[in-house]
Amino acid sequence: MSTDAARYDDQGEVPLGGYAVLASVFAAGTGAFALLARRRGVRLPQQVPPWDVALLGTAAYKASRLLAKDKVTSFVRAPFTRRTGEGEGNEVIEEPRGSGLRRATGDLLSCPFCTAAWATGALMCSYTASPRLTRLVCSGLGALTVADVPQRCRKSRVCHARLARRSADVPLPTRTPRRTADATGSGGLPAGDRARVRGTRRGPPRPGDGRTRHIVRKGPVSCGTTR
Repeated sequence: MSTDAARYDDQGEVPLGGYAVLASVFAAGTGAFALLARRRGVRLPQQVPPWDVALLGTAAYKASRLLAKDKVTSFVRAPFTRRTGEGEGNEVIEEPRGSGLRRATGDLLSCPFCTAAWATGALMCSYTASPRLTRLVCSGLGALTVADVPQRCRKSRVCHARLARRSADVPLPTRTPRRTADATGSGGLPAGDRARVRGTRRGPPRPGDGRTRHIVRKGPVSCGTTR
């Protein structure tokens, strides 16, 4: 089997032997149930109504998620898987570990698509033997699936609200005032400083004081003579 695995996968990490064992167990379990049901005179249903198909499918979906992803059932997967992260809601992300049959079992238990096939098989066997009891169990799993919808929607709204709050708390980048040069020699000053500079003009010096007279005008500068 190792040679076949090397031909199938260059890295040789696919546990084909373990997959074969699991497939054999599934087939043997189905055959044993069929043989036991025949000996006990269990009759197969003549038809399966569409609503029963939908109910069985919903129950198989929820059962597979509970078995493969739920945090509470991690004790079942712990000998075969390793937790690598947190998923949505009460779910976790895991990966298989080990080699051979152990790794194949980890692949099965950590994959909801794989466990859905086993859950569907178990539910169909139960439906054949006891339809009323199976409908009751599937109704409970279906109700749990419906209950997950508003919870996930509420959690999504809470996450969006938190993201919006965080983005609102981040300060926006401030824009620096644009600096331009003007004819009064106030280059590199903001607009308000340039307005004050325009209001300052040098008047003629007084006789004998040797100082320059400065007149600050608050209004617009006129072209008349300064007194």
